[in-house]
Amino acid sequence: MGVPAFFRWLSRKYASVIIECHEERQYNTDDGKLIPQDTSKPNPNGIEFDNLYLDMNGIIHPCTHPEDRPAPKNEDEMMEAIFECIDRLFAIVRPRKILYMAIDGVAPRAKMNQQRSRRFRASKEAAEKKAEVARIRQEMLEKGFKVPPEKPKESHFDSNCITPGTPFMDRLSKCLHYYIHDRLNNDPGWRGIKVILSDANVPGEGEHKIMDFIRKQRAQPDHDPDTQHVLCGADADLIMLGLATHEVNFTIIREEFKPNKPKPCDICGQLGHEMKECVGVAADGEGELEKVFEETKYIFVRLNVLREYLERELQMPNLPFKYDFDRAIDDWVFMCFFVGNDFLPHLPSLEIRENAIDRLVRLYKDCCYKTGVSIAVVNL
Repeated sequence: MGVPAFFRWLSRKYASVIIECHEERQYNTDDGKLIPQDTSKPNPNGIEFDNLYLDMNGIIHPCTHPEDRPAPKNEDEMMEAIFECIDRLFAIVRPRKILYMAIDGVAPRAKMNQQRSRRFRASKEAAEKKAEVARIRQEMLEKGFKVPPEKPKESHFDSNCITPGTPFMDRLSKCLHYYIHDRLNNDPGWRGIKVILSDANVPGEGEHKIMDFIRKQRAQPDHDPDTQHVLCGADADLIMLGLATHEVNFTIIREEFKPNKPKPCDICGQLGHEMKECVGVAADGEGELEKVFEETKYIFVRLNVLREYLERELQMPNLPFKYDFDRAIDDWVFMCFFVGNDFLPHLPSLEIRENAIDRLVRLYKDCCYKTGVSIAVVNL
């Protein structure tokens, strides 16, 4: 579930919440291949994390059908890309207690309805795009431009197979089991940590399974309130879910946000132009496409810093009732869902780009003083 424009608003208003991830990556000078890191060493970011939670669908989709680089040629390359992505995230975070990997299982009915409408629409748009690509290719050939050969039909990957119950998800689960056992036996950084894989056979969306696990851990009598949690995912609602756990040390790791990121042309595969502006590839070949693709960088979203910002933002002295900051956080999360998400109707008078959240906070404070209760109390 996303909240459009929320992350851009957050990074601009509370800039200190975002910090870059530091990586210790080394390449072999002879063949240029990446040298494996020793993840048992101290974290290069200066802090030791306890638990790492991976919303796997946010990894599977970019690795199987990326938008900003050439797609894998076959399923084996897809699996390798997924493993490399997990290795990279593990090397950045270096958890010391728990690694929890959650794949979306059977979703609730509301999510199913949304997925169906989205996939029907995507299928129709894909057919229209295919016809448009064929028309433009034919026009370019008639004008004498050099056009790369079309991809064979069997090489096309249908992203709809990333759904519970498909043969692809079954093969992915088996590959992940093999990957986990291999790392536990051969990687010193993996030894001594508890690894949990919740695959597509377990009902519920990945982030909800992760949140349920965190709540259960929080309810244990031996729970350490200073546990350092790290959740990987790009959806803005993960910020809301992280705040709603009321864990003091909670961090989100996600890809660096780059607005208007260019996409490769569907005709030639190069960046820098739209499909309708394509003039083909160089006459001596298909061009050096690898050089135009930048490697994805990761950033940390520190929710403990965001909590400090919100504590100052939501201060209300001289209230007629006892002020509870955790309840105020719940109220703030509740209000943010009115500025846009996947399951509630969007209120046309509230736009994040027009400071709707700041306006809601002002109205919230006025409401607390006038009525003598908070939104959280009303909901209870």
